[in-house]
Amino acid sequence: MSVTIYHNPRCSKSRETLALLESHNVSPDVVEYLKTPVDLITLDTLITQLGFESAHQLVRSKETLYKELGLNKDTDEATLKQAMLDNPKLIERPIVVKGNKAAIGRPPESVLAIL
Repeated sequence: MSVTIYHNPRCSKSRETLALLESHNVSPDVVEYLKTPVDLITLDTLITQLGFESAHQLVRSKETLYKELGLNKDTDEATLKQAMLDNPKLIERPIVVKGNKAAIGRPPESVLAIL
């Protein structure tokens, strides 16, 4: 079964997670999501695969852009998802997917649970 990593090469945790996968003989499909943004269907699928109930659990709320856009814990789901689609750096990273399961590599070792 294939493994995919939604990766940002400028992020140390993302690089560490990719290296960890490779050290476990996993050659994932790498999606640089800042260059190839996800669509709404993919975003919804990732939220489900991660076992999250809300997009709020996947957003990087400490990003300056989050505050600049006026987003907060009370922002409705549709608005938040659109902000994430328009500004993919708001999406937590890295995300590793295998089958119908996903995990965020923070810490990197947390992705091993789905392999």
